[in-house]
Amino acid sequence: MGVRKKLMADRIKEERKSIAFARLNDCPTSPRKMRLVADLIRGKQIEMALGILRFNSKEASKRLEKLVLSAVANWQAKNEDADVESANLYIKEITVDPGTMLKRLQTAPQGRAHRIRKRSNHVTVTLGSTTNAEATK
Repeated sequence: MGVRKKLMADRIKEERKSIAFARLNDCPTSPRKMRLVADLIRGKQIEMALGILRFNSKEASKRLEKLVLSAVANWQAKNEDADVESANLYIKEITVDPGTMLKRLQTAPQGRAHRIRKRSNHVTVTLGSTTNAEATK
């Protein structure tokens, strides 16, 4: 029974070798603004995605650029012998989920107060490698 478990674990580990991910938690940007930038790079090659993020004027693009570079570094840590250029990395999946919301009060005229919701988000970037995926099929 222990042998089967080990074989299964080794197979899962080998499948996950071509996939690397990075997470950004509690980013103080609204999810809607972050999704606008995330939609630009979904499914693109890494070099193209980094170029898009570098020349985009939105503030969320700087945070996403850092996150994509972190995911590439995570992929390199998993595959020490492989080369990033020859692996043809692309952004397989990118999700932007709402995070915690800070609720604040802002003073309003005539003794009233308006509630301000300071939104945050969680971003997950998953990278895929086209060469490893083709080699296993």
